[in-house]
Amino acid sequence: MNTLVSTDELAQHPEWRIFDCRHDLANAALGEQQYAEGHIPGALFAHLDRDLSAPKTGGNGRHPLPEPRAFISWMGKQGLKPTDQVVCYDGGPGAMAARLWWMLRWAGHEQVAVLDGGLAKWSREGKPVTADLPQFEATSYPGKAKGSLYASLALVEKKLKRGALLDARAPVRYRGEQEPIDPVAGRIPGAKNRFNNDNLASDGTFKSPESLREEFEKVLSDRNSSDVINYCGSGVAACHNALAMEIAGLTGSRVYIGSWSEWSADPTRPISRSV
Repeated sequence: MNTLVSTDELAQHPEWRIFDCRHDLANAALGEQQYAEGHIPGALFAHLDRDLSAPKTGGNGRHPLPEPRAFISWMGKQGLKPTDQVVCYDGGPGAMAARLWWMLRWAGHEQVAVLDGGLAKWSREGKPVTADLPQFEATSYPGKAKGSLYASLALVEKKLKRGALLDARAPVRYRGEQEPIDPVAGRIPGAKNRFNNDNLASDGTFKSPESLREEFEKVLSDRNSSDVINYCGSGVAACHNALAMEIAGLTGSRVYIGSWSEWSADPTRPISRSV
């Protein structure tokens, strides 16, 4: 499985490898504290800042992509094997889990999915949680980064006039009316908007593949999905849109991990606003 798994499916497969990706952008320690208090049995914790991001330089965004070798080494330390089915989850919406889902695929691990509805749905259903910390023997993971999933800054600059950029942030941030996180408001010129929360139904699970496809195609018009570059504030919500596109059968999109936080850090780069 490489997109979604249900809570019932996960409960039936205790042999699957699980990662808890909970993270609060306003309190970076909260996710790990919550994990220590209780998590899905067998889950290890993946910290967005420490495990899924490279060091920040002030110009490379808030959650820069690690070097492939560093991330693949982390995978080995978690005891991952190429044959493992991996399931990622967070508190519910799935954006943090989608970041790890995307990164594992980028590093060459195809058998990875996101838990549909996350820990919120798992808990509502009364399924078990534990504070026990699992132990896995380290491996030497034979990964290799796949450039076809990744959009560099240079590629984004090249695509500016082609209308292939998809912004996953809330509409008020896309329009430049509000910017609660980054110093500069606005968007990358030419980008369309697809708020990643619109990928979810009212119960917090993903909409059907048919609904997602119809909604994305309205935004993308006749653009080929393989030409699309997803971005957001720091390369997290963008992964949620990439996942939703895969669920919809719109395959092959890329993610610009640096996203708005990297783009806007250089005052010479152009920006657009609707106000």
